Amino acid sequence: MENNQSFEYTYSAEQQQEIEAIRKKYLPKEEDKMEQLRRLHAIPTRKAQSASIAIGVLGALILGTGMSLCMTDLGAALDHWAMVIGILVGVLGLILVALAYPLYNSVLRKERQRIAPEILRLSEELLR
Repeated sequence: MENNQSFEYTYSAEQQQEIEAIRKKYLPKEEDKMEQLRRLHAIPTRKAQSASIAIGVLGALILGTGMSLCMTDLGAALDHWAMVIGILVGVLGLILVALAYPLYNSVLRKERQRIAPEILRLSEELLR
């Protein structure tokens, strides 16, 4: 006599969800069109923020250098010219800090124009 008995075990719903969550981590990631649209939409903002933060920080450092020349003993070695040089360096730093926001707007506008055709194409596909 042959025994064709098999053993089956089903997991609970909670365990099924955990198994699926673990399984998803190891499956190849397929980017759907909505994720792709979100990713493309974030690119111009990231580039504009990076450029404006870089210019703003550089300007702040230059402004600090100018203040240091005016107000500390570092400038004393340069005699009375330290105040003039410090003011000029500080003004240059202020100009760079002031240019950070217009730079942000400019880069954002250009990047949105560059990426617009792809975003419009994807959004048309999603709206169908």
